Amino acid sequence: MSVKHFIQITKPGIIFGNVLSVAGGFFLAAQGHVDFMLFLAAVIGTSLVVASGCVFNNCIDRDIDIKMERTKNRAMVQGQISLKVALAYATLLGAAGFGLLYFKANPLAALLGLIGFVVYVGFYSLYFKRKSVHGTLIGSLSGAMPPVIGYCAVSNSFDLAALTLLVMFSLWQMPHSYAIAIFRFNDYRAASIPVLPVERGVKAAKKQILWYIGAFLAATVMLTVGGYAGVGYLAVAAAMGLYWLYMAWGGNKAVDDRLWARKVFAFSIFTITALSVMMSLDTKVPTDLLMTYAH
Repeated sequence: MSVKHFIQITKPGIIFGNVLSVAGGFFLAAQGHVDFMLFLAAVIGTSLVVASGCVFNNCIDRDIDIKMERTKNRAMVQGQISLKVALAYATLLGAAGFGLLYFKANPLAALLGLIGFVVYVGFYSLYFKRKSVHGTLIGSLSGAMPPVIGYCAVSNSFDLAALTLLVMFSLWQMPHSYAIAIFRFNDYRAASIPVLPVERGVKAAKKQILWYIGAFLAATVMLTVGGYAGVGYLAVAAAMGLYWLYMAWGGNKAVDDRLWARKVFAFSIFTITALSVMMSLDTKVPTDLLMTYAH
């Protein structure tokens, strides 16, 4: 057992992506008034909860990870970390993360973290991933929780902006995940994971990718329509979303589906990163709040 293995089973790439989205939600709610200690609590707390979920996922997925080219060398599969140690590690990470969110942010942020955790570990990893073509949709709810946690750490209320973030990031997860499933098609088939491309064909997945990106584009605009983000954010969201949609449309004529899916996947990362950055930089106090301050 080495430190490297303990870091690997937390899936650092996923944690980094979630840090960006937590920050996006946090700064959107902060409207330029940043409490740095609260920011650290939200980011570190959420990262620890996500890390905990990922370690539990590694424990649960040992039997299918060994069948997949991408995951067969993971520490848990290779026996480099024992199940007992990994479970204790995951529990400690989770306890620390929930503690930080509850005591240093607020109970609502901790509750949202708990909902995301239960959905990912309990519903997705233990059941839906293996049993249902709708597993991706269930998992998308947990993946969408970090920006909402960041937002509610500041606002301490689940309002229209929090709901918009939840919908936005859930919708983004779908084409992102389906693209992975297309270019990792053989892995998913080998492990008998019933993702949409394997269960219903790549053509059906392409159609779904197109619809979900369209819905995602509409949802991103709602942050500006609702008065939470400015015109700069809207311009970037519209440009990125439309280009992503154009790329998805190109799937109808793609000669190499896997190459096309990789490009759609890569651009999904650019899109969500750009949106997280822009919602951090281009925030706007809703009109009703301005009216309250005026009185």
